[in-house]
Amino acid sequence: MSRGARFPRQVWLLGWASLLTDAGTEMIYPLLPAFLAGVLGAGAVSLGIIEGVAEGVNSALKIVSGWFADRPDRRRALVIGGYSLSSAARPLVALATSWPQVLAVRAIDRTGKGIRGAPRDAMLARLADDQSRGRVFGFHRAMDHAGAIVGPIVATLFLLAWPGQLRTLFALTIVPGSLAVAVLYFVRDGVTKEGATATPDPHGAPPSAGALPRGLWSVLTIILVFSLGSSADAFLLLRLTDVLGSATYVPLLWSAHHVVKASLSTWGGGLSDRFGRRPVIVAGWTVYAAVYLGFATATSAGTLIPWFLFYGSYFALAEGAEKALIADLTPAGRHGTAFGLYNAALGIGALLASVGFGLVYERFGAPPAFLMGAGFAGVASLLLLVVTPGRPRSA
Repeated sequence: MSRGARFPRQVWLLGWASLLTDAGTEMIYPLLPAFLAGVLGAGAVSLGIIEGVAEGVNSALKIVSGWFADRPDRRRALVIGGYSLSSAARPLVALATSWPQVLAVRAIDRTGKGIRGAPRDAMLARLADDQSRGRVFGFHRAMDHAGAIVGPIVATLFLLAWPGQLRTLFALTIVPGSLAVAVLYFVRDGVTKEGATATPDPHGAPPSAGALPRGLWSVLTIILVFSLGSSADAFLLLRLTDVLGSATYVPLLWSAHHVVKASLSTWGGGLSDRFGRRPVIVAGWTVYAAVYLGFATATSAGTLIPWFLFYGSYFALAEGAEKALIADLTPAGRHGTAFGLYNAALGIGALLASVGFGLVYERFGAPPAFLMGAGFAGVASLLLLVVTPGRPRSA
């Protein structure tokens, strides 16, 4: 698929499934800090444990599902199963009476994400050529973020009509989740971008099995360093809630933040097709560091809100380019494993970052916690500029 070509039908279907799923997720996520603190009486450490453990479970499973996804005949089943599990678990937050119960539901939800993530990314990688890979991944992230626009708007309208009915709102997330699973039954896989069907080894080994390139491991290590400072976005929402004094308009801010993500993500991925992956990723990580510095020093809503909206450009620049770089550095037959390891690096870092961030936030306050995140982003940016991960075709 050339740079100017339309996206294949399968890319659109996977995009719509992500949009619907994220709409359901984001009807809950921006309200979760307020629900934990105001309804269940939990603190910042509990929030850090919930988000950290949820992402840790997600990441561990992505390694396993990624290995299985190197066999094309298994990808579709893994994607449908993962989305189905998340869609069934997510509404159960409505029944929670303590933060450990929220932890259990979030862990099951993220289990589904862990199952589906790597095989879905491997499917997308096969639907693009080297010159359009950044756009395809950027477009998929844009659809995902579009769901995160819809979800908070629906949540805000619902709460304006029925104030305080958080549990009912959470239960209604079964609707977009069910629609997402229905869309996936129209998705087909098993054909490579060249049009040839990949043939699995009868003995169970994935096609083109072999050692992953050294350059890939270097990039994964640097991404892990960055993710050690990449705590859950729930902490930014917690900070905004504290400053605003109420969670009423936090979903709208979360939606506006995703407008920035959705409108820029395809463009950001395309930039990496034109100018190389690493410069675009470093630009995104630099934005991340600047935003966290802003959150460390700002004390008013008038200052925090612009920083929060600017934060969306980090995702637009980094997400599609990171996934495209992973695909560039990996043989086609090992894309599933590579994306599993990539997502695992993000999740393991998020687990450690979220728990550590929560401890620092609760004990020393918001500024030191956000400064810690900015520091890791700065170090990772320098490492990615210095380290040369071989010679990927599109970097």
